[in-house]
Amino acid sequence: MATGKKNSQASQKFVPINEIRDGVAILDDGSLRAILMASSINFALKSQEEQQAVLMQFQNFLNSLDFSVQFHIESRNLNIKPYLESLKKEYQKQDNELMKTQISEYIEFVRTFTENTNVMQKTFFVVIPYNRSVISSSGGIMESIQGMLGGRSKEDKATAKEESFQEAHNQLRQRIQIVRQGLVRTGVRVTQLGTEENIELFYRLFNPGNLEQKITDSNI
Repeated sequence: MATGKKNSQASQKFVPINEIRDGVAILDDGSLRAILMASSINFALKSQEEQQAVLMQFQNFLNSLDFSVQFHIESRNLNIKPYLESLKKEYQKQDNELMKTQISEYIEFVRTFTENTNVMQKTFFVVIPYNRSVISSSGGIMESIQGMLGGRSKEDKATAKEESFQEAHNQLRQRIQIVRQGLVRTGVRVTQLGTEENIELFYRLFNPGNLEQKITDSNI
């Protein structure tokens, strides 16, 4: 039992997330992180003038930022089995022999192609941080506030914590809007991950062997 508890405590050191609420990750040091999922654009199919316009807009976007952002690309093997199963169901529904033959040949083509080719699915994320200026080395914002409040009641401390979070959250939302507007000008669509999507994403990051779940959002 002691060994298991020790291993659990050691593993927690590699997960610096204290809490996820209101679509925001709160790290152990009290700083906040919002994550946007971004669409891709087919840059190669654009004309040279369009490519130059995209690059210029992206350069202007980066130059306009007075805070750092992180671009994260998640690559994983595309699971084609559900798609093949849906095609087989369509095959079984068909009465037209010509359509059944075409679907059967298409299933075989997809199966053979994916077996011989490493088909990858890429998902793009933008991480937006907000760090409060008053952060203690051990407990972050919340513990710093507790130290400043001293002997105040638990209710007052809880209220102060919530007000501190809301203030930081408001500042983070302003940064989110700046990033959103800048990327939209380049032709990239973005949407902020909610609480459940954040939990799913971090679970996949810290459990790379389990990649079956997929973050989906109709706004992308």
